[in-house]
Amino acid sequence: MEKQQIFIVLEYTLTDILQSDSVKDRGMVMRIRIFGLTLLLMLVGAKAMAITVNIYYTGEDGNARKFAEEMEQSGTVEQIRVEEGNLKYEYFYPKNDPETVLLIDSWENQEAIDKHHSSPMMDKIAELRNKYDLHMQVERYIEDTAGVPDKDKNFIKE
Repeated sequence: MEKQQIFIVLEYTLTDILQSDSVKDRGMVMRIRIFGLTLLLMLVGAKAMAITVNIYYTGEDGNARKFAEEMEQSGTVEQIRVEEGNLKYEYFYPKNDPETVLLIDSWENQEAIDKHHSSPMMDKIAELRNKYDLHMQVERYIEDTAGVPDKDKNFIKE
């Protein structure tokens, strides 16, 4: 069986599990997804794929934007961008929600994220999150090494 076929079988199996009534907890859903991707990597002997984490920071009175601005102005963002394994660290502001900031944070692999999370940098980030009383919603995505399918390329203007 080729890598792509293994991935498709695993993806359908995990989708069935995740859509069942027995899995309601978001944390459990994330653990099942991570387990499935880890299993896939072991089966196909592939190297680790890049991970993108979308973090939605929300607050009141413009605090999410103030947080992002202080992260930039303090040099913390630039320090993160030069960490080994960091691929992207960018803030975005949703057009229709002035109380939310989206951080798109991409890393080469889980080991790079783990190293970042154990660095003193996280103390500074936590301090600023607390200062601005921010709440977070987190999404994680794994790189699609197969790329954009040919049938989808018709919808993309480069």
